[in-house]
Amino acid sequence: MREGIVHTLERSGFAVVGVAADATELIRLAESLLPDVVITDIKMPPTSTDDGLEAARNIRSRHPEVAVMVLSQYLEAHYVLALVSDGAERVGYLLKDRVADVEVFTEAVRRVASGGSALDPEVIGRMVQRPRRKSPLDDLTDREREVLALMAEGLSNHGIADRLVVSVAAIERHVTNILTKLQLTPTPEDHRRVLAVLLYLHSLDNQG
Repeated sequence: MREGIVHTLERSGFAVVGVAADATELIRLAESLLPDVVITDIKMPPTSTDDGLEAARNIRSRHPEVAVMVLSQYLEAHYVLALVSDGAERVGYLLKDRVADVEVFTEAVRRVASGGSALDPEVIGRMVQRPRRKSPLDDLTDREREVLALMAEGLSNHGIADRLVVSVAAIERHVTNILTKLQLTPTPEDHRRVLAVLLYLHSLDNQG
């Protein structure tokens, strides 16, 4: 799997500057090389539980300028929330099956490396189906919820417009309405779009 990812990235124009066999080596390489993005499996040696996830969080904590893309074999919503607990910028969480779709995978890596997010749509879909307690998102329309879910996947306004087959202007209006209803007023230090996604994810995780 690891060698396949390296091959895919190199053929797609990425420079792979290091390969790690375990979580300890991953952290060491990230510290010394400071790559644009780190790609890791959640389950890495030495324990093969969530070592890769913890390594990614460690790297984010020490070097927030380094993006992290975490791959998982299964749908694990709580891993997503753990990963984005400190913010959704420069964060990706994809199922390993996505790697086989080179265009989807490499686009997600580029998006995360450039400061965006890329959360697997199947994970978002699973979380949407879970019962929730009352939340600020209850005031959103069905279309606004749909737009916010695509924002959580990491799509830009143009990407959402293409997915929903509507104009970019229409999506911009929906995004403005979402941010207003969630009372996310502009501030110099906060990225309202990221805050909206975080609020969305944490709301979905609150089971009734």
